[in-house]
Amino acid sequence: MISLIDNTIDGLPASHYQLGTIDDVVNYCKDKTVLGVDTETEGLDFTSKKMIMFQIGDEDHQFVIDTRVVSIEPLRHILESRDIVKIFHNAKFDYKFIKKWGDISCEGIYDTFLTELVISCGKSLGYGLKDLCKRYLNVELNKDVRNQFIGLTGQPFRSDQIVYGAKDVEYLCKIKNLQQPDIDKFKLQNVVDLENQAVLGFADMEYNGLHLDVLEWGKLEQGNLDGAHKLLEELDIMVQEDVRLNDFVMKYVQGDMFTPVEELRKIDVKWSSPKQVLKLLQVLVPSLDNVNGKQMYKYRFKLPLIDKYVKYKEAMKLCTSYGDAFLKNLAGDNKIHTNFHQILDTGRVSSSKPNMQQIPADNRFRNCFTAPSGWSFVSADYSSQELNVIAFGSKDPVWINALKNGEDLHSTCAELVYGELWMNSGEDDCAYFKRKGKCNCPSHKKLRTNVKTINFGLAYGMGPNKLGDTLNISVDDAKLLIEKYFQAFPAIQGFLDKLGNFGKKYGYIKTFPPYNRKRWFSNWYPRIWDNKSSMMELGSIERASKNTPIQGASADMTKKALILMREYIQTVGVPVKLVMTVHDQIDTICANDYVKTWTYTMKKIMEDAALEIVTNGLLKAEVTVSKCWEK
Repeated sequence: MISLIDNTIDGLPASHYQLGTIDDVVNYCKDKTVLGVDTETEGLDFTSKKMIMFQIGDEDHQFVIDTRVVSIEPLRHILESRDIVKIFHNAKFDYKFIKKWGDISCEGIYDTFLTELVISCGKSLGYGLKDLCKRYLNVELNKDVRNQFIGLTGQPFRSDQIVYGAKDVEYLCKIKNLQQPDIDKFKLQNVVDLENQAVLGFADMEYNGLHLDVLEWGKLEQGNLDGAHKLLEELDIMVQEDVRLNDFVMKYVQGDMFTPVEELRKIDVKWSSPKQVLKLLQVLVPSLDNVNGKQMYKYRFKLPLIDKYVKYKEAMKLCTSYGDAFLKNLAGDNKIHTNFHQILDTGRVSSSKPNMQQIPADNRFRNCFTAPSGWSFVSADYSSQELNVIAFGSKDPVWINALKNGEDLHSTCAELVYGELWMNSGEDDCAYFKRKGKCNCPSHKKLRTNVKTINFGLAYGMGPNKLGDTLNISVDDAKLLIEKYFQAFPAIQGFLDKLGNFGKKYGYIKTFPPYNRKRWFSNWYPRIWDNKSSMMELGSIERASKNTPIQGASADMTKKALILMREYIQTVGVPVKLVMTVHDQIDTICANDYVKTWTYTMKKIMEDAALEIVTNGLLKAEVTVSKCWEK
């Protein structure tokens, strides 16, 4: 059944809408340049729940199609046309259902959700369709009707459901028009276009998913559990052997072969209880006020018991995050279909259900994700992406020359920071002294690590407290190290100070051309920053102003690379599928007989995308081929 709904309905009974055919929809839509599109589904999982309603139209006419009985195949040329803009809200969701149940790949997408995130990035606003309808149209959207589609099977649509579906399309068209003045005002068109083009790549990744070897995953989980239990035993022994902790040692429980193991423990501490553990550790560190914060990491290198406990917590996190709980995200096709959050405040991407960007870099985990028979993983990542952005932005001559000459940047920086100490620390066969490469000299490695931590910390606004915790040195020593660092690299300090001062002065920061993504600071307004609380806020704004352009520029070029890759895959028709991205890395699976060609093409695409932002051509990409997903 096709229902033709005109703009005079305004929620009135079903007698005010007309019945039509699929041809009516095609004839109306085929000559349009902009159309609103929406779907209603049985549930959220596109692999198992079906699309039951499809809506399309403009501000004047909206069409509601019951996809349980009518195919949307005749609309293929409209949905796949790049000359017709299709307006969605949260396009990835609808895209996956249309592709799964209509076998149609939507092109030419404009997403009101992503666009609003670009316009208001950093502001504490709602971004759902209900929020946008209220903000732009002063319309209260009744989401209760939307929820009534869940689980709907053979029942005919009620008039309120039909009107609800039609109105969503009408609202989308109006919202797009009302978003444009802000896009123009803040010069955001380039980044709006970037995000709306990139969403297709993220949608394909979610749709394609990653195949998980459940058997290998189970073996890994068991190994993690065994490791955690071993750490528990070691913790018990350490408590027994420390006379200061006698109050936590109970009398030995004599058991027999039927006595549960946990009853044979001699330690009266439940290690899974933060309250009990804190009480125990306060005997050693009276000032400790929790077992979850930075304090634990500060003391772990000084007290073996705390170090062991931190390792136990890390092991248990692996068990809980990447055990049976992780498998709940497995779809019926034995694949993980993560949900990408395309725009964070910095422009970077995250993922959830599950968080695939936090999978341990340890290849034991990643190797559980495998390519199908006859296919391989082909992955490309930028080499020192954020460091290249810093070098480009600061124009620091040392950094530029090091990158240009293929030197080990961290070692080059360490030489300038430590001077004579560095020069006297090398061994006879030092690779740095020979060719400015990364060496294995023990003293050099330590000094290099110190400077490397600062180099990478620049992109995250690292201060002396964080540096001290990371390197296990005092805050005063960390301050001194940072001072020496910026004495060696005044251009970088000037670059970062300029960014920080801009954000403090104007209340926003922007990324590099050509995208000029903006991040607004919701806690900023013209005022005198003269008390402790406001100065802390100002410090937060300064740090965000320094790291956002670096992270944002990095994210922008990765998204551009994703756009170019998808475009190539679609237009050339190559046997390649986009499956994952983690920050500066894009992962694909490729038919084995095309791997050589795709390796070359992928590298070129990544480097071409980088040239849009880092125009000096120094940012390179590396490509790896494997049967499993690797870092």
